[in-house]
Amino acid sequence: MSEALAAALAAEHAAIYAYGPIGVRLRGAAADQARSAEAAHRSRRDALVLLLTEAGGPVPAAAPAYALPFPVTDEASALRLAVEIEERTAAVWRAALPATEGPQRARAVDGLTDAAVRATRWRKAAGVNPATVPFPGRPA
Repeated sequence: MSEALAAALAAEHAAIYAYGPIGVRLRGAAADQARSAEAAHRSRRDALVLLLTEAGGPVPAAAPAYALPFPVTDEASALRLAVEIEERTAAVWRAALPATEGPQRARAVDGLTDAAVRATRWRKAAGVNPATVPFPGRPA
């Protein structure tokens, strides 16, 4: 369990980092959505740090920086990165499902669901059609 949740914590750290370059390229409602998404990832991160600390398991620290998969130079690339970050985070939460049970499994389901919903919102904002995907968190 703790390895899967440690991986989820690492994914949350990476998502928080990514919303920096995403947020500066967005305006209006999309910028508000980015701030909300970053806050959600920070909340999940904080809860995971507490859980892993209490369990005595490894608590991965955030890296000083993360390599982004492509340059974020405009609104379109910011939206594309937001989709990718949420899809990656959903995949890590999905991978935690078989390694968890009880309250931790509920936490993993919530993490998967939240990331999948945010990815759908970002796809919609980017004009991607269809905005939804079958089996969120699963490789295409």
